[in-house]
Amino acid sequence: MGTNKPGLKELIIIEGFKRRDKVVFDYVFNYYYSSLCAFSRQYIDNLNSVEDLVQDFFVFLWMESHHLQIKSSLKSYLYTAIKNRCLDYQKHHKVIEKYRTFIQFSTQDGDYSAEHYLAESELRNAIQNSLGKMPQRCRQIFELSRYNGLSNREISDKLGISKRTIELQISNSLKILRKELAEFIPLWLLFWLIG
Repeated sequence: MGTNKPGLKELIIIEGFKRRDKVVFDYVFNYYYSSLCAFSRQYIDNLNSVEDLVQDFFVFLWMESHHLQIKSSLKSYLYTAIKNRCLDYQKHHKVIEKYRTFIQFSTQDGDYSAEHYLAESELRNAIQNSLGKMPQRCRQIFELSRYNGLSNREISDKLGISKRTIELQISNSLKILRKELAEFIPLWLLFWLIG
């Protein structure tokens, strides 16, 4: 199973995936689950997060089985996909840490009153309302970029649309956010938080 091209057995397994054959899916899950978890631990230190990530990946495989485009060996596909998910996880946690650092820096005096909490709540609501005003595809691309930390190329591959379309949609979403959130925060802060 370690070659670059799928062998006959793997082609049968891949076709079984596309047909949503439960026996094939269970076989692959039982065969690869533990080793994919162990591999993921190279990138993510938390065992529960690793197990969730690998389980979510198998749910994705099941749900998107009819769209699978596996050109390499099955093993190579699975490990590459898990590695990419681990890197996405790391990016997401860097964004969270960036936000925590900002909050900690902005509240280092210990003066985080009810007024601050109210302002933060209003800002969150304004952001959600702004996202709600975006066309669905525009919002989806923005969230994949800014919340999930995916690159334009990764989004393009995931959604099957051109990188240029991704760039235009992100640009449009930022215009909407700048317009909708102008009264809440200075422009430089908006770019820092969502950029």
